[in-house]
Amino acid sequence: MTTASPRPGTPDKPTLDGLEAKWAGSWDEQGVYRFDRTATREQVYSIDTPPPTVSGSLHVGHVFSYTQTDTIARFQRMRGKSVFYPMGWDDNGLPTERRVQNYFGVRCEPSLPYDPDFSPPESPGKQQIPVSRQNFIELCERLTVEDEKVFESLWRRLGLSVDWRHTYQTIDRRSRAVSQLAFLRNLARGEAYQAEAPTLWDITFRTAVAQAELEDRERPSAYYHLLFEAPDGQTAEVATTRPELLSACVALVAHPEDERFQKLFGTTVRTPVFGVEVPVLAHRLADPEKGTGLVMVCTFGDTTDVVWWRELKLTTRSVLSRDGRFLPDPPVGLDMPQAKAAYAQLAGATPHTARERMVEMLRASGAMVGEPRHFNHMVKFYEKGDKPLEIVTSRQWYLRNGGRDDARREKLLGRGRELSWHPDHMQNRYQSWVEGLNGDWLISRQRFFGVPVPVWYGLDSFGNPTKDLLLPMENSLPVDPTSQVPPGFTEEQRDAPGGFTGDPDVMDTWATSSLTPQIAGGWIHDDDLFARVFPMDLRPQAHEIIRTWLFSTVVRADLEHDELPWHHAAISGWILDPDRKKMSKSKGNVVTPLDLLDQHGSDAVRYWAASARPGTDTAFEIAQMKIGRRLAIKILNASKFVIGLGAGQPGAPVIRPLDQALLAHLAEVVDGATEQLEGYDYARALEIVERCFWAFCDDYVELVKNRAYGESGEGPAASARATLTQALSVLLRLMAPFLPFATEEAWSWWQTGSIHRAQWPTALELRERAPIGEPQLLGVAGDAITAIRQAKSAARLSMRADVAKFIVRGPEPMLAALRQVLPDIQSAGHVFDVVFETLASESMTYEIVL
Repeated sequence: MTTASPRPGTPDKPTLDGLEAKWAGSWDEQGVYRFDRTATREQVYSIDTPPPTVSGSLHVGHVFSYTQTDTIARFQRMRGKSVFYPMGWDDNGLPTERRVQNYFGVRCEPSLPYDPDFSPPESPGKQQIPVSRQNFIELCERLTVEDEKVFESLWRRLGLSVDWRHTYQTIDRRSRAVSQLAFLRNLARGEAYQAEAPTLWDITFRTAVAQAELEDRERPSAYYHLLFEAPDGQTAEVATTRPELLSACVALVAHPEDERFQKLFGTTVRTPVFGVEVPVLAHRLADPEKGTGLVMVCTFGDTTDVVWWRELKLTTRSVLSRDGRFLPDPPVGLDMPQAKAAYAQLAGATPHTARERMVEMLRASGAMVGEPRHFNHMVKFYEKGDKPLEIVTSRQWYLRNGGRDDARREKLLGRGRELSWHPDHMQNRYQSWVEGLNGDWLISRQRFFGVPVPVWYGLDSFGNPTKDLLLPMENSLPVDPTSQVPPGFTEEQRDAPGGFTGDPDVMDTWATSSLTPQIAGGWIHDDDLFARVFPMDLRPQAHEIIRTWLFSTVVRADLEHDELPWHHAAISGWILDPDRKKMSKSKGNVVTPLDLLDQHGSDAVRYWAASARPGTDTAFEIAQMKIGRRLAIKILNASKFVIGLGAGQPGAPVIRPLDQALLAHLAEVVDGATEQLEGYDYARALEIVERCFWAFCDDYVELVKNRAYGESGEGPAASARATLTQALSVLLRLMAPFLPFATEEAWSWWQTGSIHRAQWPTALELRERAPIGEPQLLGVAGDAITAIRQAKSAARLSMRADVAKFIVRGPEPMLAALRQVLPDIQSAGHVFDVVFETLASESMTYEIVL
């Protein structure tokens, strides 16, 4: 018996070390992942890749979800698609502002002039230095560029098959132009509008907040029982958690069927302390079981107040300013001396201080019943904020999204049904969000580093803004109204009577991110590219931002293009820490991905990520990465071994039943893995392929290696080597989307070109080689050799030890199947004598005599 020598390309000792650097550079040089823009739309597979937030560092959750997307991109590329797989950087908005403030020790002060010579301090002090808006934006751009370099390096290390020629920022010139053009067209069609309305407001960041950015947090609170004076001299008792807003009270409401208040409906009562007359009204949202059943409506304490104010057409008494403090002057309606005197004690106070003072006044007046009743309840927060939101009246920009238009809502619900969801139950989250909308999308923000609202306002002869909007020409975009002038004006006319003033606001970051298909796809900048990639094939994203990113992107594409922005949505889950809590930077429980890649290797980390079911929250598991590393090493060692057996002769006839069985089984595996990947279930596909790979290594290779060496003659040996060659080729290609580095390394030892440009295997190519193959024979042979190994292991004998007699008992059809593969079993197990005993049973049993 002779052994074949390894091919010159195979190393003496295969290793995973250094593969990431070796192949990442090679892929870039060879352009393996470059998008072919000559491909037709039918030949293109385009991905609306999530742009990670550039605010310091990536975490393991990014690695988790982006790996899952990458497996789909690699699969589609091997299927012959020209894959458009760009990468964006989400670098506008509050996270970047906060990072820049802390990193450079500065804060934005829009009233300051631009300083072209400004340089931030080398060592920021405790006191932040005020800088102009333009200086601040320059620092934002400077830091994000550095962060993006680090991010790209990590993505390359992980093996994302991104075409790095196609990148964008959500704040770069192209993104600003796309965002502003979409806004101007929304405005022209009446889909964008400006309104003075109650607005959720974060007092720390002093910006408006949209419904999609809310977060409920539990906070301690208390019910205060107040007495209002009824017309007949009686009192009406109200329980409230916001007594400090008594000066903003505009009505009392109760449920229309609450018998306790029937006589009060349609009358008026007087507020305690202030003595203001307010109506008592009926409304279905009042809960008879909550408090006393009679509710104080203030403008505004919470979102229900807004609903009552709007539907009952109540007056407005605004008391809170944008800094969260009480306004210096009392609102309309507090005209009596006692009301003015009481309000004077609240002016300038924070809500907390105002509450303490109000409670003192209520006690002194005898209008407070008993002591506060303490409890915990859920309070609305801005998802990035530290203090409860307030509601202030302000003028903001809105985009119609179905929150107040039933026909529009129904159309967007229809878009959700039209989209293919993976997993499909995630559509329920979209539907619930759309059905629960209570207002249009607030898109303006009072921040600095963002896409400016492209609008100026004309000023009258007194310097007051008129209703006339001054708009830029589309070919002049992007513009910044705070530093540029509208058509027909000069800078000297800024903020001057008869001149103009620029809108100081920027757009919500989602107002730009909702246009990522248009930005990445070249809308208005590259019509040819846009026609080839839009609507895109896939939107991959996490489930918690279905209500924000996914929904808002559907809204923008529906308004601008009257179609969905993509055909499929693949939803990923969260990474959970050992306490089953979501990993996030804000919670401080994230794991640095670079350390994981250094310790376990990129393929191992990718294996863990790809093993998670679509849309399922997954525990962070080092053990799973260790399994992935073992698999990657086995790929290298098995490939070296198979190549050393003489692989590379695929043309020989496959004549042995076991060889035919393996190829027939592989055909089923290819069908199964392909079907799962087409359905975006990468985890199930990996499971199918991995099981087959280990059966190939542990059973088939061991069963046929002696024959492959030539033990049974050249014909059987050639059959084994041809089967090994084809099986290795198929298995490496099946594994390539999941473990790109190990598979590329092994492929390079005996094939030309990159495995990631190789054709995805087909069942047809396997069935043509083994048209009469019986897949079950592989399992029959595997069970038999496993029984022999277990017996030798139990006896503490070498696997090369002889088996004197191998007794097999079972039904005749199963014994007949075993006879077909018996020669390879006897050779691999060193079996001398085999005895078959037919039994009327449903399974086989084995007796091994050593």
